Amino acid sequence: MAVEIERKFLVRNPPIEQWGAGKKIAQGYLSKGKGITVRVRIKGDQGFITVKGKTTGFSRAEYEYEIPYSDAEELLKLCDGGVIIKTRWLVNWADHLWEVDVFEGENQGLIVAEIELTAENEVFERPTWLGEEVSSDPRYFNSSLANHPWSKWP
Repeated sequence: MAVEIERKFLVRNPPIEQWGAGKKIAQGYLSKGKGITVRVRIKGDQGFITVKGKTTGFSRAEYEYEIPYSDAEELLKLCDGGVIIKTRWLVNWADHLWEVDVFEGENQGLIVAEIELTAENEVFERPTWLGEEVSSDPRYFNSSLANHPWSKWP
């Protein structure tokens, strides 16, 4: 079984100009329920479909497969809720890879950094631009942001 162990943080004052080019991502959700999500994503010129299991702690099952770009375009039209648009930067920091997402559209203004770990108790160095941890706040799950955009929060 493929397991994703991920921590998520808000970002403040990211030095994006130092990180080079980011990659545009469009993603939506075909199914969300009982802790399982089915996501379709276009990243650059590639399409993907991903199935994620229920989160326990910081871990969950994850299965991702590349699909034809044209299929991903068509599947995005079938998604439940909105399609999330964001630009992702991959940032190496102290022997870890961080994915920093700058959201657009109804989630504009939101910047989130994620780190994938090999164990839930793995120690890592926090970058200077890292803010509050939101790993356990379901409002920041992308599947939630598709239906309840950040700009509409009270």
